Amino acid sequence: MMIVTTGNDVAGQSIAEYLGVIRGIVVRSPSISQGILGGLKQIVGGNIESYATVCEAAREEAYRRMLQHARERGADAIIGMRYDATEFAQGATEVLAYGTAVKLSRG
Repeated sequence: MMIVTTGNDVAGQSIAEYLGVIRGIVVRSPSISQGILGGLKQIVGGNIESYATVCEAAREEAYRRMLQHARERGADAIIGMRYDATEFAQGATEVLAYGTAVKLSRG
């Protein structure tokens, strides 16, 4: 199991080596039905659950891709983990999960 933290260290562990920045990137847009439901909800206000579902799925996929990138680098943990999102085309959003891959001291 990979340790992932938003902090800059791992409690009770020493960092032996910094392996560099790792990331997972996903580009998502809502389906037609989610877009229609979201558009109707915008008119009346409130939480747009269909959009929230798309966002959560994108975050989860970006997170999994970040973990895979860290494994490829031989990491034991990820520190300073963050999410970022940018709309770069109408209806298309890039979701980025990133952090610093590290090796932990053994013993």
